[in-house]
Amino acid sequence: METVARMSEDGEPTVRAELMEQVPNIAMFLHESRPNFPVAFSRYLVPIVVRYLTDPNNQVRKTSQAALLVLLEQGLISKADMETKVCPVLLDLTEPSSDDDYKIEAVAIMCKVVTMLSKDTVEHLLLPRFCDLCSDARLFQVRKVCAANFGEFCSIVGQEATEKLLMPKFFDLCSDSLWGIRKACAECFMMVSNSTSPEVRRSKLSPLFINLISDQSRWVRQAAFQSLGRFISTFANPSSTGLHFREDGALPEVPRRTLDSNCSLNSLNCADISSCHTERTITHTPPNQDGRATPSPEHVSTADCEDLHNFDDHHSSVPGDTPDSASLTKSRDIPTVTNNAKNTKEMEQTDENFNSFHYWRSPLPDISGELEMLNCQTSDKVIEEEEKKETEEEEQKDSCPDSMALKSNHGKATSDQIQKVLDCLKPHIADPDVQAQVQVLSAALKAAQLDSPTESQPEGLLESDGDSPTEESTSLEAPSESKETCTEEEQEPETPPAAETCPVQEQGHEETQTETMEDQEESRSISPVMESELIESVEEEGKGDSELSPVSEDKPKIQNVIPQQLLDQYLSMTDPARAQTVDTEIAKHCAFSLPGVALTLGRQNWHCLKDTYETLATDVQWKVRRTLAFSIHELAVILGDQLTAADLVPIFNGFLKDLDEVRIGVLKHLYDFLKLLHADKRREYLYQLQEFMVTDNSRNWRFRYELAEQLILIIELYSHYDVYDYLRQIALTLCSDKVSEVRWISYKLVVEILQKLYACRADDLGLNFINELTVRFCHCPKWVGRQAFAFICQAVVEEDCMPMDQFSQHLLPSLLSLSSDPVANVRVLVAKALRQSVMEKAYFKEPGCAYSDELEETVMALQSDKDRDVRFFASLDPNKGLMDTAPLI
Repeated sequence: METVARMSEDGEPTVRAELMEQVPNIAMFLHESRPNFPVAFSRYLVPIVVRYLTDPNNQVRKTSQAALLVLLEQGLISKADMETKVCPVLLDLTEPSSDDDYKIEAVAIMCKVVTMLSKDTVEHLLLPRFCDLCSDARLFQVRKVCAANFGEFCSIVGQEATEKLLMPKFFDLCSDSLWGIRKACAECFMMVSNSTSPEVRRSKLSPLFINLISDQSRWVRQAAFQSLGRFISTFANPSSTGLHFREDGALPEVPRRTLDSNCSLNSLNCADISSCHTERTITHTPPNQDGRATPSPEHVSTADCEDLHNFDDHHSSVPGDTPDSASLTKSRDIPTVTNNAKNTKEMEQTDENFNSFHYWRSPLPDISGELEMLNCQTSDKVIEEEEKKETEEEEQKDSCPDSMALKSNHGKATSDQIQKVLDCLKPHIADPDVQAQVQVLSAALKAAQLDSPTESQPEGLLESDGDSPTEESTSLEAPSESKETCTEEEQEPETPPAAETCPVQEQGHEETQTETMEDQEESRSISPVMESELIESVEEEGKGDSELSPVSEDKPKIQNVIPQQLLDQYLSMTDPARAQTVDTEIAKHCAFSLPGVALTLGRQNWHCLKDTYETLATDVQWKVRRTLAFSIHELAVILGDQLTAADLVPIFNGFLKDLDEVRIGVLKHLYDFLKLLHADKRREYLYQLQEFMVTDNSRNWRFRYELAEQLILIIELYSHYDVYDYLRQIALTLCSDKVSEVRWISYKLVVEILQKLYACRADDLGLNFINELTVRFCHCPKWVGRQAFAFICQAVVEEDCMPMDQFSQHLLPSLLSLSSDPVANVRVLVAKALRQSVMEKAYFKEPGCAYSDELEETVMALQSDKDRDVRFFASLDPNKGLMDTAPLI
């Protein structure tokens, strides 16, 4: 070591550089021999590495930097040496007065080192200097390196330090005058977002990202669009989507509870979310342990808040702690009822981050986007006022018969229109969404019928809400004349009439209402103006497309999980103009991140992505379709079986007939997709499996190899009859493939089929299959077929595919006959099967076994075979490590 120390001071740069290249190897030796050299590395080598970081020769500095990174990756430098020897040198080199070249190199090495250090070391030693370097006004190279590594610093120091110290610097870098720095910020945006709270992510990072995605530089826009899907995925939370990924890649379901207000056309898609709804806000839930939190809106209008429903099995509703919920309750003097409080308490204890005011519900039918929330009559005071209004309306009807006749004609025309749409929807009644629309339209039809003077009791009640000049009718008619403003939406619920909707908290006890009251609520929720608008929109959409909302000509892709502008920008990635102005492969980036975006939005918001997914699935670029094909099984897990059957199966079928480059994506995860389908739907694909045998290029043997691997997994999805009728023939065809790798994996497939038949006690089918294997392979004129038979027999014994008495009766005699095969490669596998597998079974070791003597004689004959390899395997002790014979064959 003293000699090494003297060599490190050599005046020739090449000597110093060569010495530094040997340092990692020397350090590894010292580490492995630590008892003999406990302090040699720290005393001799670390000072050399640190000193070379400031060497005047560029090559020596570069070599020392590479050596330092290797030492850190291997964990050879102690924390004490890093804090007392390495970090001080890096801090000196990054001083404002330091040489420019040294400073740029030191910043780069510091940013790489940070990922291998502890949080405390980074936060106390390097973070303050990093913040200063981010604002270096003289050297843009320094700022660029800081921007490129900003995400690593954020992930190391955590949420608190990121929001307090790093976020202001990040804002400055995102608005830097150099496009390369802004581009670097866009590329690391996801890592920065993962290190912030949901409030910061929504209110600060989202507008900042929108600025980058509309940057004047094409390169910045390109990087931002590539990161858009990843940034959106940071809004994902298991409590909102009901799904979360485990480290092993599984996607289990979890209880879902979150805010999901039914967005309507009255809620404007404002250009800037943070500047629209400013008066009424909903408090965010605190972040989870992983730094994420339930994605709730930063600013939500009260109109949206009042659209909350609870369609959960427990129908629990708890008084909210937020000022909004308290003020709404106080303003109406209506007591809050809690149903199933015990269940709610248990659920809240399991997730302390859950705010009871933001309660999960299944999404309402899209037809109700323009409708007010169903009215609740739980207060005697409200009911009394309704009765007063009813009496007044009856008096007005007596005095105004002409107006009543006019209303009667209007109601008749409206009911005819609704009946017409219901007839259009009937052919699609099997679809769940269509069923939901039919329910709402039926309520509208009932409302129109109640509007007729032939109906007596509910007539005044309906007219008082639908026809009287109340604020409710004004709010419903306004969208048909002019576009509402955010301010009007916020002010409307501030002074509700006595007969208006109940507070959000009271939705929990809707189940206590009588059926008559529910019918009245449904009938009063639709005004004649809305009925006409609804009918027109449905008729324009054709024969009741189940995926398009009848409320508008084009269902608004509105949700509240992520800022709407982010979703709008993501959906625009399929626009052909984007490919011209941003990136020719922007559609591929959109397809790549679509499962993550779908997971973030949840299956209740799939309607926002459905059209985009279908557009990507028919993209002219096969790379785009290939990307979707490789991820369609993951998307199926996210969407669930109903949406998968309705929306993904047609696209999956299209991929099956696409180019091989696209089909391979479907084939690699064929089992994962098929297992998500219902049994009847899954059985339809039995007829299509044979199509995978045909490829564009016959030399593409990996395609057939993948098919065999998938068939091994798919066997469990079908009955033994289907396996015998359909998969058996494909397996036998693959066993005769020209490529050896395909044949060997196909032999394993054959064994799995045989095991399936005997496991299902289909001995007759199993025997037929054995006879077919014997004829096809054991008596094959080519030696590779006879060799395959020996391999299959060994695998059958090792996997216990069938009872040993059946094996000894139907397979063993044919296997023993191959012991005298003229080809040595066949006898090798026979010797291996007999010595290592068959003779080790307890059945053949029993004294009364009829084949024990014959087995012994055959093995002894093979042990004296003229071929060396045959003698080796016939004499090999089975208890020793088994050798793979594939290279020998």
